[in-house]
Amino acid sequence: MKRRALAFAVGAAVVCLGFDDGGGKSLREAAQGAGLLIGAAVRSAQLSEAAYSSTLTREFNMVEPEDALKWEVVHPEAQRFDFSQADQIVDFAARHGMKVRGHTLVWHRQNPTWLAEGNYTSSELAAILENHIKTVVGHYRGKIFAWDVVNEAYDELHPGTLRSTIWRDQPGIGLAANGASYIERCFRWAHEADPQALLFYNEAEAEVVNPKSDAIYAMVRDFRQRGVPIDGVGLQMHIANLHADVASISANIQRFTALGVQVHITEMDVALPVDALGNPRPEDLQLQADIYRQIAGACLSHRLSYSGCTAIQTWGFTDKYSWIGSHSKQTQGAALPFDRSYRAKPAYLALRNTLAARSAIQ
Repeated sequence: MKRRALAFAVGAAVVCLGFDDGGGKSLREAAQGAGLLIGAAVRSAQLSEAAYSSTLTREFNMVEPEDALKWEVVHPEAQRFDFSQADQIVDFAARHGMKVRGHTLVWHRQNPTWLAEGNYTSSELAAILENHIKTVVGHYRGKIFAWDVVNEAYDELHPGTLRSTIWRDQPGIGLAANGASYIERCFRWAHEADPQALLFYNEAEAEVVNPKSDAIYAMVRDFRQRGVPIDGVGLQMHIANLHADVASISANIQRFTALGVQVHITEMDVALPVDALGNPRPEDLQLQADIYRQIAGACLSHRLSYSGCTAIQTWGFTDKYSWIGSHSKQTQGAALPFDRSYRAKPAYLALRNTLAARSAIQ
């Protein structure tokens, strides 16, 4: 046990030295040179923490509110919106020259009680949803450049089919029989509220070519053919093991970008096995770095002018505030590029060096 702890401490020291000695470019500078947005999901409460805010502004050129724009936070009562938390993040980003992604306008989770248990008719629910989308997007018109309009609409248990939600069929907004028509209406409402914003469909467990991503691909292709205002697809990229199918991920990115839409990697983290103290094995840190490097390489290989893979975003950036390993008795953690003390990990170096290498040949 002591030997393992010593090995981890030595490994952490080497990582820290590697970061200092690397000098030169930050992750943000390397991304800018590569023509890519590099982002992180953030929490407004942590912006006052010096290490959090300084690392964020030094290393990233894009942020996304982790929870501040979800219904339960931004629309806590039927007749009241609360933009205070999201405004802090948007204002912080503006002061530091960072772009902001909006997450998320429509989801089946984290909805307030007044909405989830309101027993609304389909027409009433449609009116509530339209008002919510147009109010939130309108509030940030010209300030938020891209939105996850709809999040995780497809089912995990029955891949390729839409999940049952209040929006689709409980009671739905009157279009349950028409497949993805309710999603289409959400995109049209968001576009009406801010015609300049980029509109994304965001999904989990659709990173590789599989039945779920096949269904999303068919929906996006249909939307593009019919002029529905969809600009991109978000692939979340929560990787729960150390065996990512990078070839399939790359093929999936390629087929979406061939439709003329952008791909954003929106919520990347790579969970590692950890001991009782939350520490991973040094060898797993290197395997994790390899995955970050390979995913960044897959994105960059499909980097085009308008379409293509144009952003990589992690779900948080420091293990101190990661949802991976945030509960007691967790056996996984250490999923992000910075450790709990804001020291750069091999994953950080892999990301930075991959982007810097692309920047060098631009």
